[in-house]
Amino acid sequence: MKGQNNMNNNWIYRMLGGWLLGLCLCLTSCEDYEAMNVDPDNPTSVTSPMLMSGTEKLIFDCLTDVYAGGRFLRFFPQYWASRSYPEESLYAYHQTDISDTFNNLYLGISNLQRVISLNTDPATAAANAAYGANSNQIAAATILKVWVMEVITDLWGDVPYRQVAQLEQGGYYTRYDRQEEIYQGMLQELKEAVAMIDPTQPAFPSGSDRIYDGNASKWRRFGNSLRCRLAIHLSKVDPHWKDYIAEAVADGVFESIDDNAFFAFSASGSEYCGFYKSFFVRNRNDFTLSRPFALLLLGQSDALNGKRHPWEGVEDPRLSIYTTANDGVYKGMGYGLPADKIALAREGTPDWSVHSPFFLAKDFSFPLMSYAELQFILSEYKGFSEEEYRQGVRASIRSWAIRTMTDLSEEQVYSYIDKVSERVDAETVATQKFIDLYLNGMEGWNEFRRTGYPTLVLRPGEISDRVNGEDIRFVPLVEVKNDVISRIGYPDSESTLNAEHWKEAVSRLQDGTDNYYSRMYWDARKTSYDHPANR
Repeated sequence: MKGQNNMNNNWIYRMLGGWLLGLCLCLTSCEDYEAMNVDPDNPTSVTSPMLMSGTEKLIFDCLTDVYAGGRFLRFFPQYWASRSYPEESLYAYHQTDISDTFNNLYLGISNLQRVISLNTDPATAAANAAYGANSNQIAAATILKVWVMEVITDLWGDVPYRQVAQLEQGGYYTRYDRQEEIYQGMLQELKEAVAMIDPTQPAFPSGSDRIYDGNASKWRRFGNSLRCRLAIHLSKVDPHWKDYIAEAVADGVFESIDDNAFFAFSASGSEYCGFYKSFFVRNRNDFTLSRPFALLLLGQSDALNGKRHPWEGVEDPRLSIYTTANDGVYKGMGYGLPADKIALAREGTPDWSVHSPFFLAKDFSFPLMSYAELQFILSEYKGFSEEEYRQGVRASIRSWAIRTMTDLSEEQVYSYIDKVSERVDAETVATQKFIDLYLNGMEGWNEFRRTGYPTLVLRPGEISDRVNGEDIRFVPLVEVKNDVISRIGYPDSESTLNAEHWKEAVSRLQDGTDNYYSRMYWDARKTSYDHPANR
């Protein structure tokens, strides 16, 4: 890593590290930074709860904005389709959007590292202990840091990891770690973090932590559950993956939907969700439910491509929660359509700016990880067990129904569970998990890349929709080797400002180019329709 002593304009385009910028985010605007240095009325230090609160908001603003939240993480797994601009659904991404996502996520990492430092440094630890046990604050910040780091590495692959703690000291030119090493490091960080938690003490004061409101016991269960997620990602490449899960379960994982990890936006002021901002502040109406995902929820096969559904004729009770109807009809829009077909294809599909699903509300709660996801992980861990599978389906339906105040009877819920449990195997477990992960698009994309399910996800060359009797095929604008996009390209700024380390990382990618088809370390599929879980 090459150190930088002076703050200059280059850093705003790179990994925006450092607690001073975190302080700027939480207390004042970046434009006011110079004034802060000379104004005695402005604070020159920040408490760890204030920094934690501002950093949580920064991270989830990024992951619910119209670009990272919409055009990246809802397009990659094809949960949403574009009803206006087609480029991003065809994988033609703007460098500005890639850079903003990269920089904001690393800024979150840097600020969380600052929370850890404030509770580690003897000069500041005693003062911050007044807000919660130092060890609990360190653990919670570490667990969230690993969660963000997983997003980063699963977007790009090899990325800076072991040197990111030095961002706080002003070092920006970091080497790229191999994804295999990153995963091992994250698992170790989580193991150490949960071990230091004192459940009798809070982590943060009430109101400063919008995920668990400072509840250290819930942070502990989240940390262990996250260990299970990382382990299941490694299930085809690391022979010790079951050991990781066994150890985490023994230490205490999610016990019910009450343990779900959600970041809660607020309906007051400008603290609202980025999805709401996109639709109702910026007046953008860019997205609607995709046809592949609509078919999955409707229990219908893909007749255009001759692809079957595991539960044909069984309508999912989450359909009315996940989207809205148009004149009583639920319909999805073809994914990845060219510009000249979009206007015709969106006829009859839901207009969310008029009839809005719950995730467009100001106070939407973003899911980091759920009890349902954990149950699906445990089902696979136990050889695709029926008990955990059924618990996962029920937990998913109940969780979303409760959050949206949807009235579903136990009879409706169990009738659906019975129908989708007639066969419990790699496909059904993966597909139900994919349905539950709808509003955590990153993890839905991860699961598709890991398992190859659901089969209804559209591959390049397949028919996206039939418009006026014409079959329109999904033809990406970049090379993806006949598969759904496998990664996103690095920001251009990395090739200029961090050239040495960038070149080394790119040399490890397939064909030695910064492409969109190099697979993640944990993606063991050989082809798009190869399902390694069945081997």
